[in-house]
Amino acid sequence: MATWYEEAVFYHMYPIGMTGAPRENKEEGIVHRFEQLEEWLPHIAEIGCTAVYIGPLFESTTHGYDTRDYKVVDRRLGDNDDFVRFVKKAHELGIKVVVDGVFNHTGREFFAFRDIQRNREHSRYCSWYKGINFGWNNPYNDGFGYEAWRNCFELVNLNLWEPAVREYLLGVIDFWIDTFDIDGIRLDCADCLEFSFMEEMRRRTSAKKADFWLMGEVIHGDYSRYIQDGQKMLHSVTNYELHKGLYSGHNDHNYFEIAHTIRREFDENGGIYRRMKLYSFVDNHDVDRIISKLKNKDHIYPVYTLLYTLPGIPSIYYGSEWGIEGQKQGGNDDPLRPAVDIQKALEEQKDSKILSWVTWLGAMHKDYAQCLAYGRYRELLLTNRQYAFARFTEKDCLVIAVNNDEQEASVSIPVPVQDKCYVNLETKEEYIPENGRIQVVLKPSGSAVFSIKKVN
Repeated sequence: MATWYEEAVFYHMYPIGMTGAPRENKEEGIVHRFEQLEEWLPHIAEIGCTAVYIGPLFESTTHGYDTRDYKVVDRRLGDNDDFVRFVKKAHELGIKVVVDGVFNHTGREFFAFRDIQRNREHSRYCSWYKGINFGWNNPYNDGFGYEAWRNCFELVNLNLWEPAVREYLLGVIDFWIDTFDIDGIRLDCADCLEFSFMEEMRRRTSAKKADFWLMGEVIHGDYSRYIQDGQKMLHSVTNYELHKGLYSGHNDHNYFEIAHTIRREFDENGGIYRRMKLYSFVDNHDVDRIISKLKNKDHIYPVYTLLYTLPGIPSIYYGSEWGIEGQKQGGNDDPLRPAVDIQKALEEQKDSKILSWVTWLGAMHKDYAQCLAYGRYRELLLTNRQYAFARFTEKDCLVIAVNNDEQEASVSIPVPVQDKCYVNLETKEEYIPENGRIQVVLKPSGSAVFSIKKVN
């Protein structure tokens, strides 16, 4: 059965950054910046995105991942009514809404941790956190020690084996669904979460909303551990392996790297994740912007073509659809998360070739959503600088070809179906196979997507 999330194109919003909200939450009152976020929704729909991943959203001390209160929208962004309105407007435009779920840790201002600070050994919440030890100390000189995420002591690791913690967090999710009508959760630090907790979350959310989507942030390791048969654990995880291949395969003029990754992951004969729908991206709020990673900026075009057509659920990070630059400065992620006035940006970028290409890919993906979501993958042609493959179902077939050379390339592509005409979806040029191949010319740093039709 088709599901919205398997056929989706996501748009990733980091609201604290994109609204220009202060990094430190010292607001005396509520500032209704959700009005700015709502202005992005028509643009998101226009470029063909059908879902947004937005977050973190809830009351925090700084960057959003040090949660103060899971049930209150961050005052720097607005209030709960603002988010209700945002979701409603998104749904009216056919856009699903997925939020950040930060369940591995809380901030130091979360009520349970504050209670431990006040009541020490007598606090009822000592079992809520990992490693609470009143014989130790911590960098904040609380007079007790605790386990922190990657030794970032502003992030206190929750004890997900504690039943009261689980029930509290599951109650938070119930609240989010009931109050905001969200459609899914991206689980921050999913590789740190207890598997039994994720299983319980899947049961709980599926009972609340049959098509509720759970996606985990997993950087390294075996992604299948978190999805398994797709029935008990998560629906998807982040495909960092493909993310790396997409930019380095272009920087090194080495399509073998990308093709090897796809073969390993999704080949119809033995790909280890071939029955799974992983979450694909070329950048996000934690890694350098894609245009800043690429040695040849024109490679952005074949990169995006591959993002939209290779197996996976594609995601665009805000502003990268017109080529925003951004690189980490030491451990500072702020350059990756700039404030953007969407109306001003769209006026300035109205002639953006990158934006035009992403918009075209979004429309193409919508037209061939089932083929790209459920279609088989077959490699057709592979050299260091040219790569072609097919995505096909019993109904549709797409052939995709990309070129990372600075020169145009003439390629002879073996096609999976012989008695059909192949049509370049962008230019409308038609190609009749000869001896099982079509001969095409790819522009420098170019790409082409072909569909099939009957030969007249």
